[in-house]
Amino acid sequence: MRQLLVRDNVNPDKPNNKDETPLWSASYNGHEGVVKLLLARNDVNPDKASNDGRTPLRCASYNGHEGVVKLLLARSDVNPDKPDNEGQTSLWRASYHGHEGVFRLLLARNDVNPDKPSDDGRTSLWNASYNGNEGVLKLLLARNDINPDKPNSKDETPLWIASCNGHEGVVKMLLARNDVNPDKASNDGRTPLRCASYNGREGVVKLLLARSDVNPDKPNSKGETPLWSASYNGHEGVVELLLARNDVNPDKASNDGRTPLRCASYGGHEGVVKLLLACSDVNPDKPDNEGQTSLWRASYHGHEGVVRLLLARKDVNPDKPSNGGRTPLWIASYNGIEGVLKLLLARNDVNPDKPNSKDETPLWIASCNGHEGVVKMLLARNDVNPDKASNDGRTPLRCTSYNGHEGVVKLLLARSDVNPDKPNSKGETPL
Repeated sequence: MRQLLVRDNVNPDKPNNKDETPLWSASYNGHEGVVKLLLARNDVNPDKASNDGRTPLRCASYNGHEGVVKLLLARSDVNPDKPDNEGQTSLWRASYHGHEGVFRLLLARNDVNPDKPSDDGRTSLWNASYNGNEGVLKLLLARNDINPDKPNSKDETPLWIASCNGHEGVVKMLLARNDVNPDKASNDGRTPLRCASYNGREGVVKLLLARSDVNPDKPNSKGETPLWSASYNGHEGVVELLLARNDVNPDKASNDGRTPLRCASYGGHEGVVKLLLACSDVNPDKPDNEGQTSLWRASYHGHEGVVRLLLARKDVNPDKPSNGGRTPLWIASYNGIEGVLKLLLARNDVNPDKPNSKDETPLWIASCNGHEGVVKMLLARNDVNPDKASNDGRTPLRCTSYNGHEGVVKLLLARSDVNPDKPNSKGETPL
């Protein structure tokens, strides 16, 4: 490097096609010796930014190179608070990555704004909260020129993001402040508790529930409460904490009518289903806006354990159809879920030949989709019509022939009560 710099035909500040100069590159990689050599030149701009606005100081701060940062800060022609094209300053990057040494150096400057946000509204304190950098957070909270509750462009506060990510230490530090709102929601209505519950952060949930100024049942803009969110993702510990509250409605539905039980059943979360079914104020047969009950959803996804729990209830209708007329047995037949089908066929209060709103029976849809095991189970029933057509005249044989399911075709052709030449409403036969 020394040999190159004594050459008259070498430009020590010549950038590459991204406008990254030799000083920029050396600063990025923390090469102090090279940085010193370049800074000794009068023809090197120590504050020259790349195409994306990153200066040598911004790069050194990003990677935590304290020695290089000291060298650059000693220059009067370096702006220590210069943002890049995304509004991220050197302090901002150091806070994000938790480089406390670099952060202290920058924070000691009078010409650095410790609360300066990036273009999307994230401050250095927000970053430290996001990544759980407690050391950086302590330094910032000791300042009088910091707003510890300043949200980003989505109205997500530092407490909000720390709660989402489960950083208990950060949450404790922020909750100890009088100028932090523990129940402040983001622009889509999600509170810190709602976010912590969604992600199963039990420790954070406990901290927030200990606050009298936190509403444990506050929904977001979609009507999804903390309990709803925890149930959806199967976080049993969080569900238990919330159900222990008298001010939490365990049957509160979202805007589309889905209750916590309906969500837990959808995901096959048996532990959560048990907890919710133990609540006397939970309706286990409550449908959503599409008429789909908890049993319906569990049947659709083949969650046999949940289906068993729900079928054990006297207040659950095992044959309740959705708005389109599809029963739990119909939907299990549709997806070829034999285990659930066995459970439903064992019931006396289930009609195995009940069609949907298009007159498509469980056998019809199982035949169409080629589920041979389901077809065998249904054909073994005396109360299933193997030749029942849909409202456009298509029989199970016509549908399975169209889709080329040979195994099902053989099963149906073995029946004497199946007409192998029966046409649909357009006169189209199975052949």
